[in-house]
Amino acid sequence: MPILNTLIDFILPFLVVLSVIIFVHEMGHYWVARACGVRIDAFSIGFGRELLGWTNRHGTRWRVAAIPLGGYVKFFGDAGAASNPGGELDGLTPEERAVCFHHKPLWQRAAIVAAGPGINFLFAILVYAVLFSTVGQPKTDPVVTRVMEDMPAAAAGIQVGDRIVSADGVTIERFQELRNHVALRAETPIDLVVERDGQPLHLTVTPRRTTVDTGAGGEAELGVIGIQAEGIELVRHDPVSAVWLGVGETWNVAENSLTYVWRIITGRESGDQLSGPIGIAKISGDVAQIGVLAVVSLMATLSVAIGLINLFPVPMLDGGHLLFYAVEAVRGRPMGERAQEYGFRIGLALILCLFVFATWNDLNRLEVFSFFDKLFS
Repeated sequence: MPILNTLIDFILPFLVVLSVIIFVHEMGHYWVARACGVRIDAFSIGFGRELLGWTNRHGTRWRVAAIPLGGYVKFFGDAGAASNPGGELDGLTPEERAVCFHHKPLWQRAAIVAAGPGINFLFAILVYAVLFSTVGQPKTDPVVTRVMEDMPAAAAGIQVGDRIVSADGVTIERFQELRNHVALRAETPIDLVVERDGQPLHLTVTPRRTTVDTGAGGEAELGVIGIQAEGIELVRHDPVSAVWLGVGETWNVAENSLTYVWRIITGRESGDQLSGPIGIAKISGDVAQIGVLAVVSLMATLSVAIGLINLFPVPMLDGGHLLFYAVEAVRGRPMGERAQEYGFRIGLALILCLFVFATWNDLNRLEVFSFFDKLFS
């Protein structure tokens, strides 16, 4: 029974969420490749041994594989799942060259590669738009109803009744926006504009790094300033406004993600909040307990994250391919096979290192290491 409960509560939601995002991402590559006349040998959800598969009338093998931690579209002429060119490209017939990915014009190859991350962003916009137009967008007015003692907000002079107008020049219309802005700027001064008695007032507050309950997936170290706002309503929007707000929400998720990555690079964050498959499974399971709508919202958020990660200029990822194409555009010819091969090896090493690091974080947050330490001490 414990194994069955774990399967239902965590593994199943994780597989559903991840599989949908992977399918969306790979369909972006697939659709644009078909539009460009590329022959597609395989469309795979997962890696490794095939569990389920069929071949369509275009000769594409659709497969579900044993390791559900990714996916790929294999184009004609690819040497493997990473779309690196095979060694037989020079011996192709004219008919084969016409449907070979690596013989397509540079702009078509770039469009096919960029379509994966691009559709991740479009998927997120669509999900947010549907949620905002049917269920509604959560909104809490950014009016302070409580200021906690001995916290940064009190020290900065924020008072009950203040309306938060902007943070670092960014307009605040919902309290949720302020909370997200503050969370990613621990120990970094923030310029707040508040409205008090009808007059604007500039205040500087420095969020304190605090371990907080995320509500889904355990605890995290985030910046807090010690204020609260009461009341929450779901505001429904017309379809056009919902799409525009979906674009804004997608942009905010992307901006917050990049802000966190930049703070890691600059040494202002430790990186211990990065999650791997175990952490995503934990979050998926926790969110699934809230309801279907929460799972759908999580899909949109993770879709943005997947799109961003794939645009990083790391060989093996879409961004790495786009980097190679940029070099090709400047040089007037593709990079040499050896250079590309070394690039893919370096990219694979970086991805594996990130995977190990994120998994270490997941195990540490779940106190697995503490359990074994107590067990053998």
